[in-house]
Amino acid sequence: VEPLRLLAEDADDLHIISAALQDAILRPVDIVWEPSARRVTLKLSRFCWECGGTRVMAAMQFGDVIAVKSRRLPRLPESALELLAMEFAPDEAPGGRVILMFAGGGDLRIDVECLDAVLTDLSERWPAKLAPTHQSEEADPT
Repeated sequence: VEPLRLLAEDADDLHIISAALQDAILRPVDIVWEPSARRVTLKLSRFCWECGGTRVMAAMQFGDVIAVKSRRLPRLPESALELLAMEFAPDEAPGGRVILMFAGGGDLRIDVECLDAVLTDLSERWPAKLAPTHQSEEADPT
């Protein structure tokens, strides 16, 4: 399977990357904000939903970043963070906010002048110890 490489320039593109990164694991130390370069880079262990049962190291980079804010994220550099989803909230076009939502209710907000993001796989795949599980909604009794 070819390494994944995706580009996001609008909310629909980011939705596709969000699906590819569902259940990715990273640590606070893996989030690098470079104000002078106006970019944020995340190093993640991505669960390969498209290949089933494997993980791969990947990098996600956002360009044209104006500001970064976190809310209720652990501060210890080695804490495990599980990425649930990402969404783009448009502001004055073409800018907006990318919101990364994590298990446990924390989030990371990246304010961008325009949406310019890339996801790329960096390593060979390896077998995942556990497949991520999600609580399913209870069946409708009607």
